[in-house]
Order: sequence, then structure tokens, then C-alpha cells
Amino acid sequence: MTDERVLVSFNISEETGATSMKQKRQHGKKIVQPHTIIKAVTHICLTQANPGKLAALDALAPVYLALCQQYVTFFCTEAQPDKFHAPLFPIPLSERWHRVAIQQAAGIAGSWRTNREQRYQDFLDELEEYREQEVEGTLDEQAKAPTWREWDVPTLRQTCIQANANVVKLEVSEDSSFDYWLKISTLDFRKLLFVPVRLAEYHRQALGDKTLNSSVQLNKCNDGWWLTLSYDEVITVQTEPDAPVIGIDVGVANFVTTSDGRHYGTFNGRLRERQKRDREKRRRKAKLRACLEKKGVEKLPSTTSRSGQRLIRHVRQEVNRAVNECFAEHPAMQFAYEQLSIATMKHKSRAMNAYMRASNLAHIPKQIAWNAA
Repeated sequence: MTDERVLVSFNISEETGATSMKQKRQHGKKIVQPHTIIKAVTHICLTQANPGKLAALDALAPVYLALCQQYVTFFCTEAQPDKFHAPLFPIPLSERWHRVAIQQAAGIAGSWRTNREQRYQDFLDELEEYREQEVEGTLDEQAKAPTWREWDVPTLRQTCIQANANVVKLEVSEDSSFDYWLKISTLDFRKLLFVPVRLAEYHRQALGDKTLNSSVQLNKCNDGWWLTLSYDEVITVQTEPDAPVIGIDVGVANFVTTSDGRHYGTFNGRLRERQKRDREKRRRKAKLRACLEKKGVEKLPSTTSRSGQRLIRHVRQEVNRAVNECFAEHPAMQFAYEQLSIATMKHKSRAMNAYMRASNLAHIPKQIAWNAA
């Protein structure tokens, strides 16, 4: 096996976060690609506006919140979240405000549905494991059968308006002492509300000459209204040519081992025990599948399990945590790791092969490259 080293800070792919096959053949070339991230500037107070303007904004908030709550309930109980769903509920808001409420509610309901579905699948997997242990006679006497409690529909308690330029537009102030003006559509037809925005010194330093995004966020708290702005920032991957190089070796006993003798993360311990239980469970399912296949059963049970998928996610989290700790303790350094072909690594023992596959060694170089970017 060749001991080929790769400087990950020179081989970053913007699309996948890992080194591409073409880049792996060009180790000597420096490939620097920019990355775009969104930064937010929060806690911009709107108390400079006169009480009449804030009163108009206060009148708009409960109507919008009630409409957004109706669509959240609708998307959670009756229909799939759809940002382009046709308006359903009559309310004294313009069609543009209606669309903004639908889009915000669809995002909230989509997250809720995803989390609920994942938790329900975990419950079904726990129930199946409980019944298997009950049939085999290995169930603990104090163990109780898993029960499912239906999730409550999200309730919106805090006023948060995620508005686009169709209903809230930010304009630069030219002939006043304020920095910006917020042009907000109100409940009255064709009546706009102009709210002044005065930035603090640290807000001006954070924004500088940045080009702001058209979407804004308005939050109402006990002490008034607050504005959040955002902008896109393009960051180019840069590494000093004379930066020190630290070597990284990947493994099972320790996910990451650096050339200075430090170790980060391990698959042994709890992860190893979970892998053993999951492998034994899949072997039992495979035997059952083979028996049913001999009997001519058409619909065969799957050999995969939700516990196995949870184990994969947990392993990736541990890998990510180990790589993050390694980068935090080695700032301003170049990282070189051994370019191994995980797919061709095999052992004579099936148990060792399953052990190596479960450790997800192929994810470690990808995470290293992503962190370097």
C-alpha cells in the first residue's frame, strides 16, 4: 500500500466538499475555489420610529401571526407543506402578505413533519426490537413496551415575520439622519408604512459596504421591534505557503491520529457494542428472509433496520466531532492525510469487514476536506 499524502487545503471541491477524482490526480496543483455563505446582522432596534408607525406595525402583527398559525396547522394535519399553495383562509391581508405567510408556515411545518416522521420510525424500530426480545425470551423483566404519543401541532407564540421585498423593502436613506427606511405594506389598501432604521456603530462596521439581501426579518419582543438583515459573503480558501503541515492518519481504534501523537474519536466502546447488536439483528433477519424465500413467500422482510441507520448517523457525528476538535487544536496549519482506497480494504474475517464498514472510514477524509474549506 502506497503512502501517498494529500494536502487537503489545496484540493477542495465546492460542489461536494471533498476531493474529486480529477483533483486526486493533480495533487501538485493548487486549486482554490470560493465559497458563498450568508451572514446575518441581528438586533437592529426600531424604536426611533414614532408611536403611530409602531402602532400600525403592532396592528399588522397579530393578523399575520394568526394567518401563519392557520397554515402551520393546515400543513401539519391536512396537507403536505407547499410554499406555492393557493390561499385558503379569508383575512384582511393583501395577496402578497398571504404568500409570505404561506411560505413561512410551509417551512415550519416541513421541519415539524420531518422530525415527527423520524421519531415515529424510531418508535416502530424500538417496538419491533421489544417484540423480538419478547419472543426470544431475552426481555428484561422491568422493560416496558414502547408507547407512541402523538405530537402536538406547533404553536406560534413569538411574532416573527420573514418578509421578502414584495411586502417589506429596505431603502437607503439619502436626505435624513437615518441609515435606512423600511417600506412596509399595511392592512390599509395601498397605504405604506415608512419606518426609520438607525444602525449602531457595530452594525455599520459589520455591514460596511456589503450588498444586503432583499429579504428581512422582523421580530417583536416585550421591549419593541427588532430587525435582522443578511448579506452574502464570498470567501476564498487561502492557506499560507509557509504554514506548518500536520499529518493525519485515519483508523478504527482512533478516528483521527495526528503526527504530533494526539488522538481524536474512537469507534470502540458504545459504538462497537451497538454495531454488534445491529449486526446480530440483521443476521437474524437474513435467516428469516431465507426461510420465507424457500417457502415461496413473495413479500420478504428487509434486512435493514432503523437502528442501523441511527448507528450510521451517530458514527458520522462522532467523526465530525473528532475532526472539529483536531482543527480547533491545530489552527493555521495545512493538513496532509494518507490517500487510502477504503473500498479495496478487506480482511479475511467477515466480522472485521463489517467492523470496518461500520466505522465509516471513508467519511473521515471528506470531513477533513470540508473543514479545510
